[in-house]
Amino acid sequence: MSHPLSRRNLIHLAGAAALSPAIAASAAPEWPLKLGDGLPRICIGSGRAADKAALRQWKQVGVDHVLMGGPASPWKESELRTIMDGYRAGGIEVINMMIGGINDVIWGRPGADAQIENVIQSIRAAGKVGLPVIEYNFYAHRLTEGYKEEIGRAGAGYTAYDYELSKNLPPKDGVGTHTRADQLKRAKHFLEAVVPEAEKANVRLALHPNDPPVPTSRGSEQLFASFEQWKEYLDLVKSPYNGMTFDCGVTRETGEDPVKVCRYLGERDVINHVHYRNVIVRKPNVDYTEVFIDEGQVDMFAVMKELVRQKYPRGLYPEHPRALDIDRERGINNFYPGGGAMVGLIYNVAYTKAMLQAALSS
Repeated sequence: MSHPLSRRNLIHLAGAAALSPAIAASAAPEWPLKLGDGLPRICIGSGRAADKAALRQWKQVGVDHVLMGGPASPWKESELRTIMDGYRAGGIEVINMMIGGINDVIWGRPGADAQIENVIQSIRAAGKVGLPVIEYNFYAHRLTEGYKEEIGRAGAGYTAYDYELSKNLPPKDGVGTHTRADQLKRAKHFLEAVVPEAEKANVRLALHPNDPPVPTSRGSEQLFASFEQWKEYLDLVKSPYNGMTFDCGVTRETGEDPVKVCRYLGERDVINHVHYRNVIVRKPNVDYTEVFIDEGQVDMFAVMKELVRQKYPRGLYPEHPRALDIDRERGINNFYPGGGAMVGLIYNVAYTKAMLQAALSS
């Protein structure tokens, strides 16, 4: 039996040590990591007009994709091409546009079929110019009245939500109240008309979850406010083109595990857009605070690793920046109380890119 430190064993160990750097080098990913096909595409919200100074700012921090609200429906090929070409001239691709103009569909009014036809014409136009995703909402009403500002770390602005502030508000004039069952029938009619057109045009549809995901909104039940409701809606017309915006913040707001939900949706290829943000939930659906992307209850790295594992290839928006002093000094224009602006969004982008690079290296 050889002694553990015999000459033969020492030679063997020395040889292995000499080989290990080469083995490690061959296994290590090439740096800097190349981002592109088959990976999430970090994007930010922008206006329809391509502002050269803004394009330069986003390119400086490595953002190559934007999303925006689309023009009035029905969209025309020429106007979409003008928008997209303006961004392409600055080296940025438009990855997603939000479409509106479907209230008659949602509320079950006589103009519903005309609005559905407008959406169909818009999908066809999007397909011709290569717009990959159309996002939309299906809210009977969105109960934003429950938002309030909360002061977070070192005085930064957070966005809190408290259902108690708004749950007893009456229906809005011109909206009325709507049951979920009625909205589901209207959604099925809508999807049966538009999803086949989306498939032909190779344009994916992404419904954003109800946010806030409260039980009722000024007397109307919610259509898309829980994971079980998401599954039911996606099953109305089964197709990758009938997909959704996976928002890991909203997912946690409903009390679900974002990683498990991401895996479920990804396995069915119905994640057509991603919102990447964090939240602290005190009571699911009704009482929570949107916080910095690095400090909430969502394991953001685990979410990113799951998206990378799936080879998710579409837009990923690190949205809802927190209010920083530097943005306050510059002037903040944000829909959400406690929401931030440019510098806060750059913080989110940098964190998101770090998570993506770390996921690719792990």
